[in-house]
Amino acid sequence: MSAPLPIVVGGTIAIDNVKTPVSDEVNLLGGSAAYAALAASFYHAPVHLVGIVGKDFPPEHLAMLESRGITLDGVERSEGDSFTWSGEYFNNMNQRVTHRVGLNVLESWQVKVPAPINESNFVVLANMSPDNQLEMLAQCQSTSRFVIADTMDLWIEIANERLHDVLKQIDLFVINDSEAREFTRTNNLLQAGRMMLEKGPEHVVIKLGEYGAMLFSGGGQQFFRSHAYPLEEVLDPTGAGDSFLGALAGYLAAKGSVTPDFATLRDAVVHGSVLASFTCEAFSTRRLEALDAQALAGRMEHFRSVTVW
Repeated sequence: MSAPLPIVVGGTIAIDNVKTPVSDEVNLLGGSAAYAALAASFYHAPVHLVGIVGKDFPPEHLAMLESRGITLDGVERSEGDSFTWSGEYFNNMNQRVTHRVGLNVLESWQVKVPAPINESNFVVLANMSPDNQLEMLAQCQSTSRFVIADTMDLWIEIANERLHDVLKQIDLFVINDSEAREFTRTNNLLQAGRMMLEKGPEHVVIKLGEYGAMLFSGGGQQFFRSHAYPLEEVLDPTGAGDSFLGALAGYLAAKGSVTPDFATLRDAVVHGSVLASFTCEAFSTRRLEALDAQALAGRMEHFRSVTVW
């Protein structure tokens, strides 16, 4: 079995304020890279984190990440205020309203990937502006690497050309279903997946939220559809998509190859779906913080039992 390969995760690290029908919580750990790095740490250690926080960022959040084998050498500390997001979910947890976004330190952030983590073979460009993704990618110097990128509707709307530049330089593109439809201008997700393969990446994953995920590979000739783990109660879905991304990346890095075959990619999608389900069971990263390997393995086994016939 191949040895695990170094992994670096870059993106936003945030302070979240989240309201749901159940509760109203503030000063939570949030941000695409924070969730992704924490999820990846269940499969791989260490995980190198790249991002920026402000002077007001709760130190206990950083301490928790370090305690999970996540290195913070790539996390810049600024005298400005941290990136913040405030949002609300209603009875339908699939939809949310953003009440406030404070870009703060992100407004002028230029990504810095210090040595030696810039030699990491697995590069995860979590949700951030395409300009920041390209900045990070330009600093990652390994000649043998596998690059995964996520995005969101905002960048499709205001930075479409730069997002296309990102797709030309990555191996795996991760996007949710509504964004895939917007990006490709088609309502058919099978067509959308194949259209995105034509934009540059070798592989595409379309996240379907509570309905699972779709994997496209081999120029569109290879396809896999995974269900999501069924949950009876969802307390806070914030960060589930980022957790999916991180678990998928961590699983691939742990396998030790920058050229994963389709079977390995398929398994990574399943692991991403199952681990992301835990994120939804508590606010912020609290459920992941309490999660152990035994509980994760148990849920994987249960998921296998209910999806095989």
